[in-house]
Amino acid sequence: MNKKSDFFDKLIDAFRELEFIKEYIPPINRAGYPFIILFLIFTIIISILSDFLGWIGLILTIWCVYFFRDPNRITPKHPNVLVAPADGKVLKISQAAAPENLSDGKREDMNKISIFMNIFNVHVNRIPVSGRVVWLKYVPGAFFNASLDKSSEKNERMIAKIEIKKDLYVYVVQIAGLIARRIKCELEENQNVKVGERFGIIRFGSRVDLYLPKTFNISVLEDQTMVSGETIVADAERSISKIQKK
Repeated sequence: MNKKSDFFDKLIDAFRELEFIKEYIPPINRAGYPFIILFLIFTIIISILSDFLGWIGLILTIWCVYFFRDPNRITPKHPNVLVAPADGKVLKISQAAAPENLSDGKREDMNKISIFMNIFNVHVNRIPVSGRVVWLKYVPGAFFNASLDKSSEKNERMIAKIEIKKDLYVYVVQIAGLIARRIKCELEENQNVKVGERFGIIRFGSRVDLYLPKTFNISVLEDQTMVSGETIVADAERSISKIQKK
């Protein structure tokens, strides 16, 4: 009994320390609270069996809190720039067919920026550019490693089409990974969105693909680290100017 009391006393002391430093801890996304509670309950249960297991559970609980952190970001104010929709590393910049068939059955050729989120990145996704959500589609699929190219076409994903101006669109695709098994998208069709706004989260390692018109000037490189809502990935000024002149 003394050992168990010692463990719980230390656990209480640890939470007191967390209370002391909470002003330095970023906000937690609400999607994480059910998992944090489950991790905490699991920790309490296994601590009854062993102090060592209890400490392992506590470490995992702290990691879970860390995973669901949702820090505030300072989004650039320039109206024609696009920002990163996800934290992580740029895996690849390539040309690819749009993730939607056009009215004539064809798929527009676009530039694609693929961002990979590992289990230590912030997983809250943000709107890359202000506009209107004109089309949403959930696609069930497999759970290949999100760092593989085939995950863009084979994995479970959520596709959002955002209209910036008339006939000017970008696509944001949330892609589940090997460990990630849940995509949360809070968008609705015909919803007006602003650059930098939170719109969803993918749990435990995943990928976001950003499809842009080829006329956009891309300003990031492969292997570059992205900060969601802050890193400028492209400039649409030339494309918007052409539309306004018509």
